[in-house]
Parts: sequence; C-alpha cells; structure tokens
Amino acid sequence: MSTHDHDHDHQHADGEHHHHHERGPESYYAARTKALESLFREKGLIGTDTVDRVIHFFDHEMGPFNGARVVAKAWTDAAFKERLLEDANKAIKELGLREGIEGENLKVVENTPSTHNVVCCTLCSCWPWPLLGLPPYWFKDPVFRARVVREPRAVLKDFGVELETAKKVAIWDSSAQVRFFVIPERPEGTEHFSEEQLAALVSTEAMQGLGLVSQPQPGA
Repeated sequence: MSTHDHDHDHQHADGEHHHHHERGPESYYAARTKALESLFREKGLIGTDTVDRVIHFFDHEMGPFNGARVVAKAWTDAAFKERLLEDANKAIKELGLREGIEGENLKVVENTPSTHNVVCCTLCSCWPWPLLGLPPYWFKDPVFRARVVREPRAVLKDFGVELETAKKVAIWDSSAQVRFFVIPERPEGTEHFSEEQLAALVSTEAMQGLGLVSQPQPGA
C-alpha cells in the first residue's frame, strides 16, 4: 500500500493527452469476449445457461450500483461514514452487501475540498469487484497505470476532471492486500435527494477518483 501526493501538472513529451476512456477498446474487448464465448460453446465447455447466470450475477448482484449505494449512505449518514472510513468491510455488511472474492480488506478514502483521491493498481489490476463489478479496460491499461502516478493531473484532465491548483491529489495504489474505494464529494443542490436519487448520480469513475459526481439536472 502506498500513497503519493502531487501538486503540479505534468505533460506528455509530445504535448498531447491520450484519452483512455473512448469507446474503441470496449468494442474490441466485447468482440473478443463474444468470440471466446462462441468457441467455448462450440467445444462444449460452457452452455447458454452458464453464460446467462454469470450475466445475471453481474447485472443484479455485483456491480457499481453497490458502490453507489454505499456512497449515498455515507453522504446521508455521518455516523455510517465514520464507520466506513474506520472499517469498510464491517460497515458495508450493515447494508446487506457481501464482501465476496476480491472484496476483502477494503479501504475507503474521502474526497474533500482540499484533497482529491485517485485509485490505481501499478502492479496489475486489483479492483473492488463486489462494489464496482467488472474493472473497466482503462484501469488495466499499462499506460494508464504508469501515467496516473507520474502525471495524475494530466490523466484526470483526460477524463474530464480539472482540479484547482491548490487541491492536493493523493494516489492510492491498490494491491492484493488492500483495495481502495473513494467517497466522492457530494454535489451541491442535492440536499432534498433520497439515497436512491443520490446513488443514481455516482459513476464508477467517481468511486475511483477518475471522475466527479454528476450535477443534478434542473427540476430533479
């Protein structure tokens, strides 16, 4: 486990930023997944029911909707947030959520007006699966893993996040021993929102520090 503080911007040598969150790679991996699924079915290694069960599991039991629910609870219940920051695994059990594989030894950090937290995994792609579901392709990208430690503000800008110069950026390196999860800052104008409405604003990127929470639409 390690953290790194950065207080200034860095640029690529060629002066460009590469966007790792475009649709291209997702389509590539989707095509590969479909091809492998077809091959396994042809060889009789898996059946349609097996694939359907796995898809149902990630659609309804394990996914970013779990993490968003945790964030919404932390925003509306100060005592819960305190317990979450102290012992994340114990606190999420209060919501009926299971640790599951890859969900052991969770550590929660909170974004504040003075500090913005970003999570990465510099060695491989350790990820809190029970709270966030399948890791996105950018988290496993070796270029992303190298850049986010070296030039976090440039990477954040690639993801559409521009922070004030005075705000510190803290980098948290997930590992097999501990996986990090971010409580993003609650947006203004959500005082009357229910936990369900708040959860709907929270993205996977926001819970890893690579995004900000969506501002509520007028009239919401």
